[in-house]
Amino acid sequence: MTEVIDLRSDTVTKPTAEMRKAMAAAEVGDDVYGEDPTVRKLEQIAAEKIGKEAALFVPSGTMGNQVAAMTHLQRGEEVIVEAESHIFYYEVGGLALLAGAQARTIPGRKGFMEPELITAAIRPDDLHFPRTGLLCLENTHNRAGGAVLTAEQTRLMAKAAQEQGIPVHLDGARIFNAAIALGTDVRVLTAPVDSVMFCLSKGLGAPVGSILAGTNEFIRKARKNRKVLGGGLRQAGILAAAGIVALEQMVDRLAEDHAHARFLAEELANIPGLTIDPAAFPTNILICSVAKLGISAARFSALLAQHGVLANPVSATELRFVTHKDVTKAQIKTAISIVNQIVKAINQF
Repeated sequence: MTEVIDLRSDTVTKPTAEMRKAMAAAEVGDDVYGEDPTVRKLEQIAAEKIGKEAALFVPSGTMGNQVAAMTHLQRGEEVIVEAESHIFYYEVGGLALLAGAQARTIPGRKGFMEPELITAAIRPDDLHFPRTGLLCLENTHNRAGGAVLTAEQTRLMAKAAQEQGIPVHLDGARIFNAAIALGTDVRVLTAPVDSVMFCLSKGLGAPVGSILAGTNEFIRKARKNRKVLGGGLRQAGILAAAGIVALEQMVDRLAEDHAHARFLAEELANIPGLTIDPAAFPTNILICSVAKLGISAARFSALLAQHGVLANPVSATELRFVTHKDVTKAQIKTAISIVNQIVKAINQF
C-alpha cells in the first residue's frame, strides 16, 4: 500500500496520545447551562493566552468568525475585508446570510491593507449608503501563503477603523504560527483588535474547535449568537480537553512545521519548471506555480495523488502545500522525490 503524505492542510492532523487520554478523562457537564468545567477551563486558559478578557469555545473557525460578525454588526451594515480573506472567500457568503451584512473588499499586499484605503472605504454619513460597522483582518493570511502581519501593521489598520468608532475583528485561525514566525508573544499581535478567533484544530492538532475572544460583554453577546447557529454544545468538555492540551503543549512545536516548509520550498525551487520563492513563505503554507510545465495545477495534483502525495490546487496554475505535525522530515524528502519524478516525466514530452 502506498504511503499517503497529506500536505493539503493542517486541518488533517490527528489528535495526540495526550489529547486522547485527556478526552477520555475529561470532567464534563452541560455547557449550555455553563456547567462544563473543562470547557470553562479551556476558555479561561485561551483568554489569558490570547490577551483578552473572555473567550468562547466554538465548533469551528468559520462559526467563530460568523459569530463575531453577528455580534459586532447590525443587519444592513457593511464590513471591510481584504479581497482574498477567508471570511470573504471561503465562508459560504456567511456575512450576508447570517449577519445580514454587505462585504466591501480592499486589495491587500500579503494580507496588509493600506490604512489610507481603509479610511477611504469607510462610508460617509449618507442616506444612500450602508453604515460601515466592522473591519476584518486575517493573520496568518491563508491565500497569501501563510503571510504574517506584524503588530505594527495590525495596529495601523486597526487604528484607521477604531478612530472612527468601528470595531476590528481578527481572523487569527493560525495566529500562533504568526507569533512563532515573528518571535513575539501572541498577545502583542492581538492587542490592537477588539475580537479574535483562532483555531485549535489546525496546526495545534486538536480534533475539533476554535476560540473566539474579546471583552466580557462581547463574549456574553457572542454566546447567544453561537446558540442561534446551533453551536450550543452539551458535554463538550470531551472536546475542550484536547484544546487545553493543544494550547499547553503544541504551540512551540509549530516552529518545526515552519522549518519543514522552508526545506520543502527550497527544494521545490531547485526543480526546473516549478516557480516558488522560499523567502515569501514564513510559516507552514507554500504556494508553488507549475505554469512553466504547461500543465494545470489540478492535473499536477492528480499526478501527485497517484503517488501518494496530496496537495490542493488553489488556482489554474498554483498548488498549495501545508506542513503540519503529522508530516515528518523524511516524508517531506519523499514528497520532493516524487515531485521530481513527475516533473522529469512531464519534461520528457
